[in-house]
Amino acid sequence: MLEGIVRESIGKSDTKALRLDGYLIANVYGKGLENINAAFKMNEYIRTVRNKETIAFPVKIDGKELNVVVQSYESQAVTGKLLHVDLMVAQPGVLTHYYVPVATTGEALGVKNKGMVFIAKPRLRVKTTIENLPNAITVDVTPMDVGDSRLVRDLDKIKNVTFTDSDRVSVLSIIKAK
Repeated sequence: MLEGIVRESIGKSDTKALRLDGYLIANVYGKGLENINAAFKMNEYIRTVRNKETIAFPVKIDGKELNVVVQSYESQAVTGKLLHVDLMVAQPGVLTHYYVPVATTGEALGVKNKGMVFIAKPRLRVKTTIENLPNAITVDVTPMDVGDSRLVRDLDKIKNVTFTDSDRVSVLSIIKAK
């Protein structure tokens, strides 16, 4: 389980000192909960997020265990190093917005015709409770040829999950490889 510390001061100099010590700055929040200014060891955070099996994962801050979801993050523009992450507490029964990754299954007909699968929207925004949250939105690309695309409205409906992206948004397409 990922363990973090509570930041006593949120000033610029204290934040810089924590980053120099190898910490990632984080804000943990949830509906009806008080915001927690926290920090995690950078390497432990990255290892935890890469190896998680579900969208939500447990963290321990100040002796409290919380189940959290990554809502957003900020990285340094040139190096790509993480600077800050927002973690939302996944509260059972609370209807809220989540970002769910898009996954593909099958081999597209267009790939055999010198095309490639282009995922235009790698994460879709959905509104649901944590209990109904899928780990991924799977799209079967087997019948798709070069020039075909799948929009949000073309995706299979998931029980108790509402897509909040516009139904005209392209999720993935088969494009001609150069």
